[in-house]
Amino acid sequence: MIDWQSFTPISALAGGAIIGLATAFLLIFAGRIAGISGIVGGLFRLQKGDFGWRAAFVAGLLLAPWLWRWFDELPAIQVETSHGLLALAGLIVGLGTRYGSGCTSGHGVCGLSRLSPRSIVATLLFMTMGMITVYVFRHGLH
Repeated sequence: MIDWQSFTPISALAGGAIIGLATAFLLIFAGRIAGISGIVGGLFRLQKGDFGWRAAFVAGLLLAPWLWRWFDELPAIQVETSHGLLALAGLIVGLGTRYGSGCTSGHGVCGLSRLSPRSIVATLLFMTMGMITVYVFRHGLH
């Protein structure tokens, strides 16, 4: 069942185009992959001349919702779980990005666009596991 009230193809297309342009610019002008886990992780093991672009990228991610509020209302966020379960989920995602040598943005956006075999496999795996997880939690745990 599609929630037609929340179906927003124009804004989704615009957002995807902006993400694509941003990742292309970072690759073309800085020679870097826009994988969030790698960018944030690199802030903790800095190399000379590496801090500025990483900090600017993360600052942009953090400031974007604040800036958006000037133009429109942010959607309501409703989290229906405990803080402990959220922390556990974050830990599992962090382990997955470590074992998978990257995150969804690195593999799914940048790696697929470069036709990286490793990214194709990683994206297929995390999409499949995401679908299985949703199915189990919505239909299998009654």
